[in-house]
Amino acid sequence: MNPSLWRSLGERSPVWPGRNWPLGAEWSAESTNFAVWAPHAEEVWLCIFDDEGGEQRHQLTEFSLGIWHGALPGIEPGTRYGYRVDGPWDPDQGMRFNPHKVLLDPYGLATSGTITNGIELLGYDVDDPTRRSELDSAGHTARSVVVDTSFDWEDDRPMKRRWRDSAIYELHVKGFTQLHDRIPEQLRGTYAGLGHPVVTQYLNDLGVTAVELLPVHQFFSEPALLDRGLTNYWGYNSISYFAPDAAYSSSGDRGQQVVEFKQMVKSLHRAGIEVILDVVYNHTAEAGPMGPTLSFRGLDDRGFYRRVPSGQVPEGPPAEFDDTYWDVTGCGNTVDSEHPLALRMILDSLRYWVTEMHVDGFRFDLTSALTRTRVADGIPVDMSSKLLVAIGQDPVLRHVKLIAEPWDVSMEGYLVGRMPPPWVEWNDQFRDTIRDFWRGQAQTHAVATRLAGSSDLYADDGRSAYASVNFITAHDGFTVRDLVSYDHKHNEANGEDNRDGTDNNRSWNHGVEGETDDQEIVALRRRQAANLMATLCLSNGVPMLTAGDERGRTQGGNNNAYCQDNEISWVDWSADNAWLDVYEATKTALRLRREHPALRQRHWFEGEPTIVGGPKDLAWLHPSGREMTDDDWHDPGLRTVGMFVTGKPLRSPGPTGEQQLDASFLMWFHSGDQPVDVLLPENDWVHAGEVVLSTDPDQPVGSDAVSGKELRIGPRSVVVLREKE
Repeated sequence: MNPSLWRSLGERSPVWPGRNWPLGAEWSAESTNFAVWAPHAEEVWLCIFDDEGGEQRHQLTEFSLGIWHGALPGIEPGTRYGYRVDGPWDPDQGMRFNPHKVLLDPYGLATSGTITNGIELLGYDVDDPTRRSELDSAGHTARSVVVDTSFDWEDDRPMKRRWRDSAIYELHVKGFTQLHDRIPEQLRGTYAGLGHPVVTQYLNDLGVTAVELLPVHQFFSEPALLDRGLTNYWGYNSISYFAPDAAYSSSGDRGQQVVEFKQMVKSLHRAGIEVILDVVYNHTAEAGPMGPTLSFRGLDDRGFYRRVPSGQVPEGPPAEFDDTYWDVTGCGNTVDSEHPLALRMILDSLRYWVTEMHVDGFRFDLTSALTRTRVADGIPVDMSSKLLVAIGQDPVLRHVKLIAEPWDVSMEGYLVGRMPPPWVEWNDQFRDTIRDFWRGQAQTHAVATRLAGSSDLYADDGRSAYASVNFITAHDGFTVRDLVSYDHKHNEANGEDNRDGTDNNRSWNHGVEGETDDQEIVALRRRQAANLMATLCLSNGVPMLTAGDERGRTQGGNNNAYCQDNEISWVDWSADNAWLDVYEATKTALRLRREHPALRQRHWFEGEPTIVGGPKDLAWLHPSGREMTDDDWHDPGLRTVGMFVTGKPLRSPGPTGEQQLDASFLMWFHSGDQPVDVLLPENDWVHAGEVVLSTDPDQPVGSDAVSGKELRIGPRSVVVLREKE
């Protein structure tokens, strides 16, 4: 199409000059100010869409500091808009301007509609990718929405719960309530459903203190998934970092999703539940250079996405574009967090979710990808990167919960134990060691290190045990039930010939692959699931549970259910298939942790008395009743370890500096396949106790344990003793 003819189409009206801040659309009764970053663009049009799909174009003529801006009177909240941007077409240089593509506002506070897969979304001509496409994308893409941000938060305030008092519950907004028969049908799978009293009561009863929501930033499914009739269920394909995903709204997509999200947070806070968001700032839904043009690519492709350093373009046959995207996310692109505007956008987004949406923290997907700096030897990770330094100095962000997934898809990106304060980390070494222990393949010294808080990873740089976010499972991988029911992944439903998903599951099917009617195997699996959950909740550090694990949720052996928006992924709330004994063990372990500061300590254990003449703060016991020796720690046949934790007194003082006293505990972890007789030592610091948690049916809760006597522990069991006063 002739550019001059294209520019003559669409209704036009004058635009007030407006201002270049804040970025995005700021509504007021007088006018709405629009500001968008596109420093290399030559022309920018603000496009207003009506309900019938009509488009009114307003050319922005004001340009300052790389930002195009203008103000329009008469714009109401709920108005849908987008941008068309023209400029050079030179993909090799990161110039992909195409006015035929309607672009979402990177700072848009809400999104209306979705994308439909088709070549109309591509910025290039599929027959000749060196040329830009002249197909219009307006009928195939979503719109940004003008939002009135007012909301009555009443007395809602950040709880700022201490890490050592936290227990995290990772869940999916839709999947957690989609099948819940006690939630009104129209609210299931939505923000409103998650804030329903049925949910908050369940979370309170279970004993968790925070929900960690899988991504809720507006995202779209990859074209390849849409071609297979699937969708991106998890949501790790963000495109709008300020907008809550409209698909989880029960009330509409013209800004109602913003109000509904805020009400959900308010309801969870009233129940004492913090809200942590899983955020994906490392890549966007625009994928690699052959992906769709939805937003960033059409505004400043060079600025938003990382490039391979000069001279390091991979060898091999030339691509359709000689582009040099640096992909350490496995998703086609990597956001350039070193670029001033990309960095500003991430920080502005984080502050918005804290100050305007009242969330309590963030879990950063593939954090390592965001810590890379521009150097000639390959963009290594950098613990002094601009993003980490900026967050650490920000007066808002440095005081919220910051959780790193401390790796990306590259070898050098594995950073477990290396993130700086105030960050805490997902600890996959805890996951792997505890999984191995309960399938009989981990030595006791490795298990003890994880139980005590992973000092090998966090003590050397002055961090506390709560820097370790302990987990057995997460959204990515087997559920706990599948972990004890399958030796191998079964991902056929994903349409990738079972090639996707990890093969390093460290799982054990206990004799039969998948579900079985063999009651002995089922009983053993349920006990093993309870063992895993109890070990997680009683270890030093911050426990993170995956939604439904406490009830025996299964994905049928699928360990990569990212594209399964169906009953494979949704939590089953029926009692018929639930492992409610596992729920009770999990609930008991969390209650003990909550009620006893001895089980959630801030200071590292030293293996020394906390007061002169007192008991050791931590002692490891051999089944024979003596303390473990060096030879014991390296005994490959030892499958039993006792962990004594004193509460008299604790090393940490109370809130006003007072000495804290608590009960002492002796916890036995036995992964052997035969019963073991453990001798309870008779000394000044281990006294008579009672069983307060047990996965051994022959040692029920309430049973007495006497110093100097043997206690028989059944195969593969956890038994926790609390001293009697």
